[in-house]
Amino acid sequence: MDLDVFIERHRASWQRLEQLVKRSGRLSGPEADELVELYQRVTTHLSTVRSRMPDPATVERLSSLVAGARAALTGAHTPAWRVVTRFFTHRLPAAIYLGWRWWVPAGLAFYLVTGVIAAWIASNPEVQATIAAPDEIREMTKAGGAYEAYYSSGPAGSFAAQVWTNNAWITAACLLLGVLFAIPPIYLLFTNALNVAVGIGLMFGAGRGELFLGLLAPHGLLELTAVFVAAGIGMRLGWQVIDPGPRTRAAALAAEGRSVVAVALGLVVVLLVSGVLEGFVTPSSLPTWARVGIGVVAEVLFLLYVFVVGRRAAQEGETGDVDAREREDVAPVSV
Repeated sequence: MDLDVFIERHRASWQRLEQLVKRSGRLSGPEADELVELYQRVTTHLSTVRSRMPDPATVERLSSLVAGARAALTGAHTPAWRVVTRFFTHRLPAAIYLGWRWWVPAGLAFYLVTGVIAAWIASNPEVQATIAAPDEIREMTKAGGAYEAYYSSGPAGSFAAQVWTNNAWITAACLLLGVLFAIPPIYLLFTNALNVAVGIGLMFGAGRGELFLGLLAPHGLLELTAVFVAAGIGMRLGWQVIDPGPRTRAAALAAEGRSVVAVALGLVVVLLVSGVLEGFVTPSSLPTWARVGIGVVAEVLFLLYVFVVGRRAAQEGETGDVDAREREDVAPVSV
C-alpha cells in the first residue's frame, strides 16, 4: 500500500475530524454523530498505518487527532493534581473511616492481648526463662542493651527507610491476604502482639518498663494504628468472600478491593511518618515527655483526619471506591 495515496485518499476525513474537534463544545446533533463516525474511521486509519506502513510523522499526526477526538467525546480528564488532592481529602479518609468498625476492635483486642501477655511475662520469672537464658535477658534489658540500642543501631535516615519498608510489607500482607477468609490479618496481629508483649514484659520484669514504653510510644502509636487499619480493612475484604450480601461475590470483592488499594497507598504515607519518627525522634536526646508528646500529636492528627475529614467525606457519599465512570458496568441486583 502506497502511503502517499493513502494520505491523499483520507485527507478530507482527517481535516473534517480536526474541524469538529476544534468546535466540540458547539456541535449540533448531526455534527456530534459525524464526530463519532469519523473518530471510529480515523482510529482504523491509525491502526492501518501502524501495521502496514509505520511512517512516524503520519502515526504522530493521527495519534494526536484520535486523542483529541476521544477527549471531545468523553470529556477532558481531571488534572492529576486535582485527582491526588481529592484522593487525600475524600477517598482515602472515607475508606479508612468506613472500616472503623473493623480496625478499632482489632486495635483494642491487640492492646488487651499485649497487656495480658506482657503482665504474665513480667510477673513470672519461670516464663521469662522459657524465652531466653537469664544472662541473655540481662544483656537485652540492661542500659544500652539490645532493646534500647535497637533504635540507634544505624544512621537515622537508613534506619527510617528500613523500618518504613518492613512495616509497609506487614500492612500490605494484612490488606491483600485478608481475602483468604480474614485469617492472615488475625495471625499477623497476634504475632505482632506477642512480639511487643515479650519486649514489654521482659523490660518491666527488669524494672525498666517505663523506659521501654518511652522508646516505643513516639513512633509506635501511629505505626500500630496503621497496622490495625490494614488488618481491619483486610478482614473486611475477607468477609466479602464469606458474606458478599446482595451483590455477587465477584462484584463485592472488586468494590472492596479497590478501597483496599486506596488504603494501601495511603498507609504508605502514614508509615513513612512513623518511620521518620522512629529513625529521628525515638533515639533523639529529647526528654521522654517531648518524644512521647510528638508521638501522641501524630496519633491525634491521624485520628482527627479519619474521624473528622473521613466522616465528612463519607456523609457526602464517598465510599473509598473509584469514580463511577471508572468502574465496570454491573447488572442490577435485588436487595
